[in-house]
Amino acid sequence: MKVSFARRLWVTVSSAVIRFYASVINRFLVVGAENIPASGGVLLAANHISGYDTVFIPATVVKFHPRQMVWAPAKEELFKNVLIGALYRSWGAFPVKRGRDIRAGKHLGDLLQTQKVMLFPEGTRHKDGKLGAGNRGVGKLIYEHQPVVIPTALSGINHWNFFNVGQQGKISFGDPIDFSDLLELEDKKETHLLIVERLMSAIASGLESDR
Repeated sequence: MKVSFARRLWVTVSSAVIRFYASVINRFLVVGAENIPASGGVLLAANHISGYDTVFIPATVVKFHPRQMVWAPAKEELFKNVLIGALYRSWGAFPVKRGRDIRAGKHLGDLLQTQKVMLFPEGTRHKDGKLGAGNRGVGKLIYEHQPVVIPTALSGINHWNFFNVGQQGKISFGDPIDFSDLLELEDKKETHLLIVERLMSAIASGLESDR
């Protein structure tokens, strides 16, 4: 996907500022970044525990893969404010309507062919840090587009306060998940559930390693 130099520069600079806040002012540890492919369609599937997730994941990816974008579907309500919506869009977020949004779904599928996409399979934030159930639609998405899926586990940052310093947090990028056996099965609800269950299990394993 073609992205202007100015936009890439903005993402690069703002990512550096975010990483300074996360890892210098605070203690945000990054593990397994080498598991993120340099090219091709990649789905970074993460647990959702804080608003920090949405900026820490792409800022981390940009550090190891400069000048790349991390795209992300987000609920359309976040774009109602023109200025805030423009900020989200500048970072690669795009609005998705509640229910079945065919246009956004097609855009997401197109991105997964060649780009890095960030997604929260739980579909909602769990501020207590506990991992919720995955959405079957994510299993269908993986089945249809077959991107490289990197389970991404975040911990600690749900307790952060923006004005505090020295806070501890961690992001772990796991090995790509092998879905080859499940992708040979029939395209149906049960298959999609098996895929998302394997995904959530991989994220849970990443969280277990943080304890």
